[in-house]
Order: sequence, then structure tokens, then C-alpha cells
Amino acid sequence: MTGCADDRAEPPVAGDGTGGELTVFAAASLTESFTRIGEDFEAARGVKVTFSFAGSSALAAQINQGAPADVFAAAAPAPMATVVEAGNAAGEPVTFVRNQLVIAVPKGNPDGVTSLRDLTGPDRKVALCAEQVPCGAAARAALAAAGVALTPVTLTQDVKAALAQVRLGEVDAALVYRTDARAAAEVEGVEFPESAGVVNDYPVVVLTEAANPTAARAFVEHLRSEAGSAVLAAAGFQVP
Repeated sequence: MTGCADDRAEPPVAGDGTGGELTVFAAASLTESFTRIGEDFEAARGVKVTFSFAGSSALAAQINQGAPADVFAAAAPAPMATVVEAGNAAGEPVTFVRNQLVIAVPKGNPDGVTSLRDLTGPDRKVALCAEQVPCGAAARAALAAAGVALTPVTLTQDVKAALAQVRLGEVDAALVYRTDARAAAEVEGVEFPESAGVVNDYPVVVLTEAANPTAARAFVEHLRSEAGSAVLAAAGFQVP
């Protein structure tokens, strides 16, 4: 359902009359990057951008139930596919970044976690995203690839909630995206080889019922411009 282009669109220029307001539904793992990109876009285009960050599956369901939005950016192709199949995508989704998992542990890694197998001890408390959420589906695929079985003490509805469990000391570790671990000062991310086999593509699309389709298309272009890509790469995303 997704694709990517080799060329990058140039950032839109100010004063072209785009204006108005823009509502963007985006995966929770995009919170920090999109907040920065939204500020840059507002300054360049005079558009007021409002974000709704949550799990991709929940956002897709809201869109398909009629929630007003102009742009949808998901953390995996599967939630995006439900929006496309419902006829709510105005065109073909485009992959604009990729992301992969790390093991989030408290700063300093007090338990010396180095692999997924280190999460299986009887006293280990681990948080995972729910399976219907992209980070949860990726976590289960990685665990299966490693031949590791574990029972999480909690299943969260988005990656930020899983990360918060580590930050608050409620669990010993969580499987989260590399970008989320990098953005949180209180935790660190432990890389593990199986994550390379479950890299998530992030697709974005303008929605059929967009109230401001001109600004929506310009926002997608900005994401894929050198300026937008630089912000995303600095956060740890892989830019195709």
C-alpha cells in the first residue's frame, strides 16, 4: 500500500496563500518530531497545525468513523490499509520514514539487559504494546524471531504509554521504538539484532474528507523535503 520516491520535494515557500487550519492524525511515536515539524510548517505557510497523537490503529478507527482530519501518518502499513480500504485516502500513501525497536531500560541499565532473553527472568516486569498496535505487532514478531516467550505485565495502547511504564519505574523494560527511547532522558535503548527484521514503514496520506487539502498536500511535501527529513533523521528515524 505504500511507496517512496527517490527525490525529495522542496519545502513550500511562505506567502503562497495556503493559510487556514490543518488537522494531522499521527502515530504516538511521531510526537516530538511532528511537533517540531509543525512549528516549522506554521512559520513557513501561515497554517495553524493541530495534532492528534495516539496509537495508529485507534487513529485509523477514528478516521473511518468520521473524525475530521486532513492528514494521517501511521506507524505501519496495516492501520493505513484500513483507511485506504474504507475509501478515506485521497491517493496512494507514501512511506516517509522507517523505525525499529529497542529494549527501553532505566538510565544506566541497572539490570544489565543485553538481549531479549534477558527479559524472561521470573522477576522481570516487561511492558509491551498491545498486538493490534504497530509497536506491539513488531515486538511479537521480534520475540518470535528470537525464540523468546515472555508474558508482559501490561499491554499498552501506544508506544508512549509503554515507555512511560519504564520512566515511572513500574516495569524493568519495554519494547519501544528507537526514536522514543532516544527522546526520553530517563531511559536508554538497548539494541538487539532481531529488530532489524521487523523494521516498520511509516506511511502518510492526505485524507479524502480533508477540510484543507491544499495545506494537507503541502504538509506531506514538507515531511519529505530536506528540512523535514533532517528533523526526522535527527530523531533517529530512517529516511528512505
